[in-house]
Amino acid sequence: MKIKIKKNNKQKSTKNGKQRTFLRIFCAILCLGFLGIGAVFGINAIVKGSVKSQILPPEAAAQLADVDCILVLGCGIHSDGTPSDMLHDRLRRGVELYQLGAAPKLLMTGDHGRENYDEVDAMKTFAVEAGIDSADIFMDHAGFSTYESMYRAKEIFQAQKILIVTQEYHLYRAIYIAESLGMEAYGVSSDYRAYSGQTGRDVREILARVKDFGTSLFQPKPTYLGEAIPIWGDGDLTNDENSDFT
Repeated sequence: MKIKIKKNNKQKSTKNGKQRTFLRIFCAILCLGFLGIGAVFGINAIVKGSVKSQILPPEAAAQLADVDCILVLGCGIHSDGTPSDMLHDRLRRGVELYQLGAAPKLLMTGDHGRENYDEVDAMKTFAVEAGIDSADIFMDHAGFSTYESMYRAKEIFQAQKILIVTQEYHLYRAIYIAESLGMEAYGVSSDYRAYSGQTGRDVREILARVKDFGTSLFQPKPTYLGEAIPIWGDGDLTNDENSDFT
């Protein structure tokens, strides 16, 4: 009978030990989770807070001196090659800023990584049809991400001071990256309307800010680089063989 009691006590001790170990592991995971969440929202606040003052209304942006170009970020096009609603509004704002004299050149940067998908050609077409001289419109065919667009704006197009056009939720990250890469950057929002699915984009953008906070620290090279095409030159040098601009 005494031996049986000892066994039961040993089993209880083993069980209690396992429970304590599990509790410690659970608490550690919980703490790491809270730290991770805190880091995400902390970095998000840093990115937004550090560049908030550089988001300007169009009239104030037009008063900036020596801006090299108005950089319009690509977004998406329809199957017929026309700009999506968000891209249409970015282009509309970019054209407005050019007409206000905010900068002498436009830089259209977006995805042209597939033969049958060409954001930048659609973007330049919009601006040319709005009356802007083709030579004043540059196309970056390898702007596959916000980071790559900013990196190439500096390294390929030699821009030092830029005015970025996109929706406000996206501006914070774009300006932050540009500044981290050594450019002087300002932004103008292109929110002319409400956009379907914006809540999801806002959530994803928080994570994207965290990702590009790290990317901006390490500054990896983009998918493509190449020879310099200075933004103060002729934008038609960036036309591809399928372009029809004069």
